[in-house]
Amino acid sequence: MFSFLLYLAALSLLKGTAATNQTFTSSGEMNITSCPITYYGQKYDRVYEADAQVNGLTVSKQKFPTADTNKGVITDVSGCRLSGFGYKTNTTVRNLNICSTVTCDASGVATAVSDCGPLEHCQGNGRCVLKAMCSVTGSTVIDFVGRVHSVPDRCGYNLLGSSSVPGLRVLGVFQERRRKDVSFLDRVILQLKGAGVQVSLEQGGRVQLDDKVLTLNATAQVVHGVELSRDQTGVTAKISTSNYTVSVHFDGYTTHIHMTGPSGAVVNGLCGDSTTSLNKERVTGPWSTGCEMQHADAADSTINCNTTTKWCNKLKQAPFTACNKHIDPEPFITACTNTLCKYPAVDGLKCQFLEAYARACRHHSNVTMESWRTTTSCPAVPRAFCKDRFCSAHEFCGELNVGEPRCLCRAIFASKYRSTGTFGEPTDCQKSSSSVVLANCLLEEKSVDYSVLHLNDESCKAEMDNLTHMVTFNFNSNNTCGTVIMANDSQIIYKNTIMRRNISTFGLINRHSQVHIDFSCYYSQPAVKTFSIKVKDSSVAQQITSGAWDYNLTLISYTDADRMNAIQGNTDIELNQKIWMEIKTNGLNEKMVLLVTDSCWATDKPSPNGSLRYDLIVKGCPNPADQTVKVVGNGLGTSNYFSFDTFHFFGETGEVYLHCRIELCVKKDGGCAPLCGGVNRRRRSVMSNDEEEQNPAFISMAWTY
Repeated sequence: MFSFLLYLAALSLLKGTAATNQTFTSSGEMNITSCPITYYGQKYDRVYEADAQVNGLTVSKQKFPTADTNKGVITDVSGCRLSGFGYKTNTTVRNLNICSTVTCDASGVATAVSDCGPLEHCQGNGRCVLKAMCSVTGSTVIDFVGRVHSVPDRCGYNLLGSSSVPGLRVLGVFQERRRKDVSFLDRVILQLKGAGVQVSLEQGGRVQLDDKVLTLNATAQVVHGVELSRDQTGVTAKISTSNYTVSVHFDGYTTHIHMTGPSGAVVNGLCGDSTTSLNKERVTGPWSTGCEMQHADAADSTINCNTTTKWCNKLKQAPFTACNKHIDPEPFITACTNTLCKYPAVDGLKCQFLEAYARACRHHSNVTMESWRTTTSCPAVPRAFCKDRFCSAHEFCGELNVGEPRCLCRAIFASKYRSTGTFGEPTDCQKSSSSVVLANCLLEEKSVDYSVLHLNDESCKAEMDNLTHMVTFNFNSNNTCGTVIMANDSQIIYKNTIMRRNISTFGLINRHSQVHIDFSCYYSQPAVKTFSIKVKDSSVAQQITSGAWDYNLTLISYTDADRMNAIQGNTDIELNQKIWMEIKTNGLNEKMVLLVTDSCWATDKPSPNGSLRYDLIVKGCPNPADQTVKVVGNGLGTSNYFSFDTFHFFGETGEVYLHCRIELCVKKDGGCAPLCGGVNRRRRSVMSNDEEEQNPAFISMAWTY
């Protein structure tokens, strides 16, 4: 036990009563109702022995910033207390420790006028310095003075720029995730105008210098004057000038931007001390097209906003209260409730907002609250979510199942496929090849591993683009991958199937979805269309659109066997003159289909069914009754030609019309060329005779005398 001297100086409050001394000689408490202590404006009627306790609260010796401080005793005064300092009533004092002029009025109420600006901090020696922090989490920007800006779209915004750090602009790009109507900070971009480059901090700890991916670790690497480092909590970029330092930390979901330096700096952007509207801070970039369009998804019935609000309000409870006097928790609570009342609490979001506040306290005010993870059941080790997992522009990193980070489809990208029940784009048919492109994130939603998929031929597997994460299957004339060729009355169809390899990891059971995706390309048989023109126009062209594969069909007339001299408008054609007619295509794959001229005949009318008819080619072969007719290359390629001597019908003058019926033939063993001069001829068409008669296709031209 020790003796403690309590000196009660009544001063004006005791109205002239003599000062008294009271000495404690043993433990206990004393009732001093008859002579209460006025201590910084409040009266106390009990004191306790041991470490100077008043009404059960431990007090300490106070040194007042006046000349008449009673050192070593507790003085009975009616005064004020502010920021850990005591002041006597009716005094005005400039306190260099807090860079403020403090006035304590007669009622014990203190007011202070700070020498520092809204973005500045007192060093404790009467000097103000810039020490500001901005936090961006979810779609919420909490600026340097604690104001809240909510980003409603998926655009890029200017977060920070300052003439004090010339050439630097910090941008935040926002994107949607599982819902179209809720956006999140997706990446942070540092634009360095002096160097003409930009550094992009992205999810998974990925950092890009323009289009080049940088390899970083915990040791700072200087790139164009920017110190870049990376650890388990995320990536940090730091830029220092002679007077100012800007530090940006991004963990894939939240960024904290710190700026320090002398007082007087002007800072713009959403983080700065500015009243500029949100729209004026929007910036253009690759993300700009349609980014401002806002969506409205149906409310999530699984979300209880009351429960969410209680969770977010933990920021006003212990152990977070240790930081509340340094950083106002309300903006962070607003960010938390605005997001989690609309968006499901997945991908670690519940802890993300608490982490954002705790990290802000640690970096800005050096206040640590290690126990908060235990009391909230959040992960014990801070770690950047989805570390080392890169997702493409239409993906974000999230959890398909708890603890399984994956690249998932963004809602707007996926909506056009989910609405039609597809996994990707329509089949692309290009001349001799066919391909189909699927989104891997859509496959993963169905727990489909693209690496175990193949075409009919199991050796034909998918290729994934490392940048877009789109998966491509294809076949072509050099590698058909087991393509099946079929035909109906109007098309020749090439079909293949994407399927899952028939394997079982667990013996008798299977935990993977079955996959069976058909895709095909086709050639249309030439449409029933007749062109009747005079020889002077020299050729007939027909554009045939198959819907998937396109090709041209052309009939050209010549006066020579080498087919060098096309018949022109001024070319004189005589009776009994030999002419050559070439039927050719452009756009057909010769390794897959062939062209067959089935028949050619002349009529006296534009219609192929004219009353007068003379056959030149019959069933792919020259008319045996006309020795002037020669057919070359029929059914051997994608073109053929024939020749004959010109004529006209007895008793008719004017035009003679030539008509040819052509077909496409699937190239198989044995080919498509007709056998001429024998009893039988080889089948060249995949269609029956009835189908051929029902689906003729003609190309025609005329000559005149």
